[in-house]
Amino acid sequence: MAEKKKQSNKSLKMKSEIANMINVTHDPVLFITILTILLAITMFIVLPLINILKESFLYEGNLSLHHYTEIFRLTYNKEIIFNTLKLGIVVSIISTIIGFLFAYASAYLKMANKKMLNAIAILPIISPPFVVGLSAILLFGRIGLISRGIFGFENAEIYGFRGLVLVQVLTFFPVAYLVMVGLLQEIDPSVEEAARDLGASRYQVFSTVTLPLMVPGIANAGLLVFIQSVADFGNPMVIGGNYTTMAVQIYMQGIGSLNMSGATALAIMLLLISVFAFLLQKYYIGKKSYITVTGKVSRARVLIDDKKIVKPISIIIILISILVGMMYILIPIGSFVKLWGVDYSLTLDHYKYVFNIGFKPIYDTTRLALIATPITGILSMIVAFLVVRKKFLGRTYMDFTTMLSIAIPGTVVGLGYVITFNKPPIVLTGTGVILIIAFVMRSMPVGIRSGMAALQQIDPSIEEAACVLGADSKKVFTSVTLPMIKPAFFSGLVYAFARSMTLVSTIIFLVSAKYSLLTVTTMSQIDQGKIGVAYVYSTILIVIVGSIIAIMSYALKKMGTSTGKIDN
Repeated sequence: MAEKKKQSNKSLKMKSEIANMINVTHDPVLFITILTILLAITMFIVLPLINILKESFLYEGNLSLHHYTEIFRLTYNKEIIFNTLKLGIVVSIISTIIGFLFAYASAYLKMANKKMLNAIAILPIISPPFVVGLSAILLFGRIGLISRGIFGFENAEIYGFRGLVLVQVLTFFPVAYLVMVGLLQEIDPSVEEAARDLGASRYQVFSTVTLPLMVPGIANAGLLVFIQSVADFGNPMVIGGNYTTMAVQIYMQGIGSLNMSGATALAIMLLLISVFAFLLQKYYIGKKSYITVTGKVSRARVLIDDKKIVKPISIIIILISILVGMMYILIPIGSFVKLWGVDYSLTLDHYKYVFNIGFKPIYDTTRLALIATPITGILSMIVAFLVVRKKFLGRTYMDFTTMLSIAIPGTVVGLGYVITFNKPPIVLTGTGVILIIAFVMRSMPVGIRSGMAALQQIDPSIEEAACVLGADSKKVFTSVTLPMIKPAFFSGLVYAFARSMTLVSTIIFLVSAKYSLLTVTTMSQIDQGKIGVAYVYSTILIVIVGSIIAIMSYALKKMGTSTGKIDN
């Protein structure tokens, strides 16, 4: 009986899918849009991964497990995997603790200058991913301003595991902060106040009420930081030293040693680690919630002003904020210093070099990012609209694939693009097109999530009314849906531009003599020892991104729209 019922449900589901597809084909614009997007995500997300997997099983022209056995046979490869996991775990734990302190201070404590917390959280988005690593060298290295200039250490060593932990924590704790601050603000104060009324101390309220409610959020934040840490390429490349991680080794094997098969096998291992953490975060921990009070917060929270609580947390936050601030202040300062650690006299030589000889990366990066940004924004909203509002065969595939691409490390994507688009029938390597595609595909998932969240808060009956009045899907989307999700759309635009300008791990495989990009050029200058020039490029990049974001925000305020919070 149960088996017949199961078969009946399957049959009804199949008929429903067929009916949905028939309805979709009646709207040619909708049908073509769905097919185009399914083809695009298959070609630029799924196919590169399939080709990486296929390449990893090839050895001397035959199918073989040779590259995988080599990974686990060679001590060096096993050490690299261990290094990556160790770094990811340590960074995620420390970053989550610091992120929670910042989030708790923002939501619960009565303290001044709370806007500073959001400002710090936005810095990693508008700056190159390796800036903190570069600044750490100038502060704590052998000729560092603090290590040698203040404390007089002659052989201070910042390279390696400890240096990587420092720079990754300072880079990624804002991710944990952004995840947790919203959740803390949503906890109804009446739950905690009820515990206080029953005689519980603030510590008891925190440990028995607040902290248990935040367990899923803390786990989410930790896993997201872990994914960011293991996939990070820029900081390990700049400050890793002998502590090699998987992302760096993939690049060194694929580009440095031209061992594509060995690089792809390691890429698959890194991909499995990232995807496992992502799926755990999304489908297991992400669905858990211990918050039992629903609806809007009943009243404003009475902020804690007890000095025994506020003072120690404020001191920790201020010290970390000062350290982060120093890291970023060093960027423009370093661009005017003749030779850091040797000659601190001010000079414009580095700027003259950039504007006389090396202006091309600035032009190329800005132009390609400006092309990719509207494409990303529009495509993100279309995908969000299709997934939330339409029923069609392939919707689950579209949703899962675009969501999963968040977890794919940039080095894996870049390697996949090189393998897939470096030979007929589609040759894109070395062109501006592949760089724009890389920008779009790496930025699109955040825009999609933002669009989906906005659409889920809007009653679909508004769009249904337009359909009843004779509007097709294109008209409904452009005239009804898009105006209602303007904040999510423009938030996606801002994030897409900032991400495109600062992307490094994916495009380092794809740059050519024809197109020079700022982040790759900056890393090249670091390798050549031209730290001052690297700082000029970093300063210019931050100024461009900050200026565009400021202009967009100002324009949107005039239009009565806010970009909202930028998701990291």
